Amino acid sequence: MEKYRRSKLRNRILEILRETGSHPHADWVYDKLKKEYPRLSLGSVYRNLSILTEQGMIRKIDFGSSFDRFDANTTDHYHFICENCGSIIDLKLPIDKTLEDRVNQRTNFKTKNHKIQFYGICENCINP
Repeated sequence: MEKYRRSKLRNRILEILRETGSHPHADWVYDKLKKEYPRLSLGSVYRNLSILTEQGMIRKIDFGSSFDRFDANTTDHYHFICENCGSIIDLKLPIDKTLEDRVNQRTNFKTKNHKIQFYGICENCINP
């Protein structure tokens, strides 16, 4: 049994997130939807983003910025974070599972997965 009923708004939020590669924050999603849903509140956007995250439909990403960002790509992947403009870009690199094996071999841990972020200056900021 589903914990939440289907929602047109939630489906629309998911659609918007899947259409962008920008890893937006809730305010951006709200701005995209407010013409379509004039009575929409920012709280409703946050609530629905939270539900989508809980359902595994999207991921909340936190790289130390003041706002949570969201990603509709739920496959394991690395990110590049631009230190100049703040953009977050999916990297099309294979996940290096040997890192987990090395941690397991050198510790008494059982590694399940890992997350690596790369930081620097994106190509748009290098070549404006």
